[in-house]
Amino acid sequence: MSVPREKFLSNVWRDGIFKDKVLFCTGGAGTICSMQVRAFVALGGNACITGRNKEKTEAGAADIATVRPGAKVVGVVADVRDIKAMDAAVKRCVDELGSLDFAIAGAAGNFLAPMSQLSSNAFKTVMDIDAIGSYNTAKATLPYLMESAKKHKNISPASPSGTGGRLAFISATFHYRGQPLQAHVAAAKAAVDQISHSVSIEYGPFGITSNVITPGPIGGTEGMARLAASDETSVRRSKMGVPVGRWGEVKEISDAMVYLFSDAGSYVNGATLVVDGGSWRTSGSGGEGSAWRYPDFLLSGGEVTGVGGGKKAKL
Repeated sequence: MSVPREKFLSNVWRDGIFKDKVLFCTGGAGTICSMQVRAFVALGGNACITGRNKEKTEAGAADIATVRPGAKVVGVVADVRDIKAMDAAVKRCVDELGSLDFAIAGAAGNFLAPMSQLSSNAFKTVMDIDAIGSYNTAKATLPYLMESAKKHKNISPASPSGTGGRLAFISATFHYRGQPLQAHVAAAKAAVDQISHSVSIEYGPFGITSNVITPGPIGGTEGMARLAASDETSVRRSKMGVPVGRWGEVKEISDAMVYLFSDAGSYVNGATLVVDGGSWRTSGSGGEGSAWRYPDFLLSGGEVTGVGGGKKAKL
């Protein structure tokens, strides 16, 4: 479906800043990542997105391509947990689109569950998708990102050919202060952050920049549908916990990506850009603003209900 430009990108960015550049994005058919890719393509680039669902991934790629006449967007079925599959997906991206200049490690898995109902297998699944998947994305793309960084040097004044050789990881804030029902994701995202930091240190000398984009509560996304209770009282309490008084918009995450990949972000490396309206400063333990109030819910032994992402112990 056609998405109005103002829904996925602010009007401050100059058209063509990513002209002829290529973005590789895992989880690229997801709500947030698809909008990041859409913004990149709207600003002149081409892209390759990956996912495990063939129909969703290919349909997502075709839809994103409509944002700009002549745009090329390839949808590739690949499991981020499989390094051989990721290597093959990256090779196809380069073969079909000619290069690989930017990458987003965006594939993720999440659901709500207390540790008492969280099996070892369920914990491992999230670690594999988020942490191992992010590492595999980096391993598969870095050789090509190094080539791009060599061609499009990170210098001031900016290279006439624009930027390249940049990597972004999508994370979360659960591990900053602790969050009930999210032990698995907190562990995985802490690992994701450290993978990005390591890339920034070890590959910075080759011209690579690596940063973390951390979305907060973003309205209308798969994440909010799976992790947030949708009744009116819970929604109101959730928004009260955000200092700016509202949930975010997907375009605000896209804008963060454009900033980090553009000339404006050339000297930003090893950073974590939290885009959450300040909510990580006020949340953590699940109090008045939580649909599963701490510690009452944990002590009750109840199951998570009212969301699409509640899981039982049989996992």
